[in-house]
Amino acid sequence: MYAGAVNSMRVYEENVRDLVNRPGEMRERSRSFAVPETLGEALARVPAGENLDLDVRLESVHEGILVSATASTTMHAECGRCLEPFTAPFQVEFQELFAYTPTEADEYGVHGDHVNLEPPLRDAAVLALPFQPVCRPDCPGLDPETGELRDAEAAAESVAVDPRWAALAGLLAEDEDVDRATDPEESE
Repeated sequence: MYAGAVNSMRVYEENVRDLVNRPGEMRERSRSFAVPETLGEALARVPAGENLDLDVRLESVHEGILVSATASTTMHAECGRCLEPFTAPFQVEFQELFAYTPTEADEYGVHGDHVNLEPPLRDAAVLALPFQPVCRPDCPGLDPETGELRDAEAAAESVAVDPRWAALAGLLAEDEDVDRATDPEESE
């Protein structure tokens, strides 16, 4: 099982043999593959097996290999308001320098003749996934009293005032009565 996991992670590796120590050289590559492990957790994630389209630009610089990448896939999520599952397109971009001689400041390095895009891709994807995804912007969510899915009309109806705030509602009503009683034309 461990050997299979290692081989499945090789899909993120990019061969840079032709770019190493050749500043100014550049190569672009596009490819698609199934995500070997789930990206993200909780309400939004990219599950294992989901197709991922990866566009990579590899540039040789004096310090290492500069990688600019765009990953496009489908996010599987659960709405934070109504708890219904949904899918949505998901795209993330990142740019990272893979140093020839990594130091503590350089998190990623060139390993022989390849770079491993999995760590920066995972970091970028997990940070870009929504914390509270919604199936649509106007999702009314669940009724707080019954837990049932509300329709748009029910969500638009006025909500009963919490008894702890009833006194403030009374002050608002008094203020509106004073405003109606005072007519700007009478003050002249």
